[in-house]
Amino acid sequence: MKRGRLPLTALRTFEVAGRLRSFTAAADELFVSQAAVSRQVRELEAALGHRLFERKHRSVALTPHGERLLSVLTDAFDRIGDGLESIRNSDRSSAAIVSSEPSFAACWLLPRLPRFQRDHPDIDIVLDVDPRLIEFRTDQATIAIRHSARNTHWPRVECRRLIDVTMVPVIAPDMVRHDAPLTRPSDLLHYPLIHEENRDLWQSWFDIADPDTPAAVERGMVYPDSGLVLQATLRGQGVGLIDDFFVREEISAGRLIQPFATTISHGAYWIVARHFDAVPAATATFIGWMEAEMRDGS
Repeated sequence: MKRGRLPLTALRTFEVAGRLRSFTAAADELFVSQAAVSRQVRELEAALGHRLFERKHRSVALTPHGERLLSVLTDAFDRIGDGLESIRNSDRSSAAIVSSEPSFAACWLLPRLPRFQRDHPDIDIVLDVDPRLIEFRTDQATIAIRHSARNTHWPRVECRRLIDVTMVPVIAPDMVRHDAPLTRPSDLLHYPLIHEENRDLWQSWFDIADPDTPAAVERGMVYPDSGLVLQATLRGQGVGLIDDFFVREEISAGRLIQPFATTISHGAYWIVARHFDAVPAATATFIGWMEAEMRDGS
């Protein structure tokens, strides 16, 4: 098919629908209706003379022809996006656009940004707080900071391990009661437990710290991320199980105490980019600064 006749809108629509394996999700990303996505895909199939999707009751699946076309289009659109991004960044070399998970931004990054700005006054940080994985399209950040309990890589991106996550129990010292001293791990059950996302982490901690403790962690407030767990713990709402590097300063300052040494591993934080060797100079400086801060344990 000649370049002048390429159905670019239909190809772009198909690429998004194929990459997301969903017409509904494609409509959300493209800011169009699901019917418009379906129409564009049907017109592309008619032009090619082959079906690209198998339509099921509540889902779609790529045909072999669809898989073949998707692999070509995703690479092509990624290359186009990279070219546009390099042009866009040529006039914005003094800014680093960073996407971060909310808890990392609030608990670790925000308190340290003044230090970065002091050492690099010519670089502005544009922070986008979002827990979702991004595609690094032209309107998005150049790097992302993401946590994963299991994953060590993601498709079509490069990643660097920033820091392993170790969860530690912490409590505000004023909350510890004289009639409920913390002498063994099971004593924590005399206090409200604060949970992140679900109650599995606390159960895993007790399984290691005191296997004889009865399964009694089915109560307590549940918050969506570590930042809120930390704030609730500082305010004396209960005992939090939090990333150790989020609470080092709080423990050092005496605002929190770690009553027991037992910890559990919970994945890692990663720096993610399309290509690290293509990030703007300001972003590369910011990455190096974060890695140095983590090495220093500050």
